[in-house]
Amino acid sequence: MVDGKSTRREQLVAAAFGLVAEVGLEGLRLRRVADAVGIDQSTLHYHVATKAELVEAVAQHAAALLATTAPPRHLPPHEALAAHLDALAGLIATRPELFTVTAELDLRARRDPSVRAVVDRQEAGWREVLVGLHAALDGDDDPAARAELVIAAVKGVRLVPDLAPTVLGRLVEQTTGATR
Repeated sequence: MVDGKSTRREQLVAAAFGLVAEVGLEGLRLRRVADAVGIDQSTLHYHVATKAELVEAVAQHAAALLATTAPPRHLPPHEALAAHLDALAGLIATRPELFTVTAELDLRARRDPSVRAVVDRQEAGWREVLVGLHAALDGDDDPAARAELVIAAVKGVRLVPDLAPTVLGRLVEQTTGATR
């Protein structure tokens, strides 16, 4: 932020994020992004050189929003995991467009190596945190598999946001033994 206002690049990323949520990555056009911010396309290229760079910036923006759900470090592992999944369920309910964008990125990543690299980079930290939490839980004999279970559940439930609290709550019960 500059002087309390978004920078032009931040405005472009926010506009692209909104367009991806609305029309998907396949419908993302640089001209529409420029128009949404009130500049011409040649000016857009001053701030974002390529569409691929803009897609990467959208992925980073989504990751920053998701980072707000990071498990609190001061809590015991089972409480931290529960807090993380509760925060994700809340974010799915309040920011469904975020999960539309992440689903779009995941789909594109299956056929676009550059997007795959961005998604992999963004998920690596999440996976590491989840493995660490599961490794600290008593009786968890396969923390990596449990971390993948959490990731798969979150990615699946983002497609049916109304079920997020129930599904992620059950996941907390099953992975930590805590009753909700």
